[in-house]
Amino acid sequence: MPSSLQHSFPKYAFKSSRKSSRRGNYHIRILCSSPLSSTKGGHEEAEENSCRVEGQPYVVLVERYSNGTAKRYVLGNDLRVQTFLEQHAAAGNGSRESTPNQEKLSWLPDILKDFILPAGFPGSVSDDYLEYMLLQFPTNVTAWICHTLVTSSLLKAVGVGSFSGTTAAASAAAIRWVSKDGIGSVGRLFIGGRFGNIFDDDPKQWRMYADFIGSAGSIFDLSTQLYPAYFLPLASFGNLAKAVARGLKDPSFRVIQNHFAISGNLGEVAAKEEVWEVAAQLIGLAFGILVLDTPGLVTSYSMLTFTWLSMRLLHLWLRYQSLAVLKFNTINLKRARLLVKSHVLHSTVLEYTECNRKENILSWQRFMKPYITFDIPLVEMLGVERSSTKVKMLLKLYAQEEYVLFVNQDRVEIEFFVSFKVRATSLSVLRSLWQSYWLNEHWRGSDNVFDQLKQSLIELDQRFDNFLEQLEGAGWDVNQINLKVPRKLVIEEVVSTELVSDSY
Repeated sequence: MPSSLQHSFPKYAFKSSRKSSRRGNYHIRILCSSPLSSTKGGHEEAEENSCRVEGQPYVVLVERYSNGTAKRYVLGNDLRVQTFLEQHAAAGNGSRESTPNQEKLSWLPDILKDFILPAGFPGSVSDDYLEYMLLQFPTNVTAWICHTLVTSSLLKAVGVGSFSGTTAAASAAAIRWVSKDGIGSVGRLFIGGRFGNIFDDDPKQWRMYADFIGSAGSIFDLSTQLYPAYFLPLASFGNLAKAVARGLKDPSFRVIQNHFAISGNLGEVAAKEEVWEVAAQLIGLAFGILVLDTPGLVTSYSMLTFTWLSMRLLHLWLRYQSLAVLKFNTINLKRARLLVKSHVLHSTVLEYTECNRKENILSWQRFMKPYITFDIPLVEMLGVERSSTKVKMLLKLYAQEEYVLFVNQDRVEIEFFVSFKVRATSLSVLRSLWQSYWLNEHWRGSDNVFDQLKQSLIELDQRFDNFLEQLEGAGWDVNQINLKVPRKLVIEEVVSTELVSDSY
């Protein structure tokens, strides 16, 4: 026997993204009719049944943002799409069971949790991660307190403060020296907290950029000889740049070390790398001392600078060559672009060794052609023509995909907008790339855009399985696709719900 179910949600303050927004508070009501079911899946069956509509407008989809807000797309009788921004929307976390690790940090604001914890915590790390870090933090604090105290003794031993007959000068110098290190450490804090999720995707690129930034930091150090009165700010900026470089270098190299350790011998690989590095350090220090003993070099600042610049350029060139020989068999965004382009054009894929050789270490994905931009709201995809017909066509077109792709027709060069649904995976990202490259090669102008999108999806369905088979045959690890799904915006489709407004 059918029953009528009415949900009345609390009032939310909606802000319309259109300039002609209606003022007042809005009330969301979902009115559904479904047969009673005593089975466990009764609620799922109810969702498939048609809902009773009270009024004309209804919500067709919801875009949820990482900051907790949600944008609702409402289709009305005027054949236009209205958007309403719901502040502090619930993301469904309340229904999830909290783990002991989550309970320990429940008092922390979400923005701070995102800064200090890996993405996906606690599911993305082992169970003992948080307990270890909570003990490691005070351990490091005590170590740096000891470092500060010891620095004063070292400076006094080399003569700082000896002429004054007191330890005050040595202590003051130690404070300045430690302050320089502390300002530099802010760089590592910022890199680790803000950009911790970038290193797995492209360690070669970030390892190279680390050396560029470290070189800029050395320029500040060289400038202290010209401006000794500004030693602290110059040395602090130099330390800041080098700390940022170290924040990029260390995690990038750990990914590279993990690539080397194919037998699970990561510890041994790291230890042997330390042997190579220390041996190079000793040789470099020896040659550096010989260079400093060269007559005229110490007294000539320009000669010292020229020698440093020559060595630094050689260092950067050697760094690039060492990274270029790395051959990853995992698929990141830049290598995925090369692979889908090869398959779209020639129906073949590159061997992983050849693909790594063609990969441009220094290039940024956002500047590669065709231009592909992720996390684009639906209103920006459709532009000014936000008709309900076009929205329905777009959603129907991508009903079987975990993403929505549209073409930006406002630019001279073709650009693709892509947003992902809640259940999207790395494979969804790879499918969107393949469709983008096929459209780029077969684009016939802005006429019949939906027909071209439909044809590209047909080609995707027919050829993508062959693409995956060729990847595996070419030596690629198809089980490890490092294509992270952008989560700043996710699409959540809503079926047969409505928005009823009550103005006060």
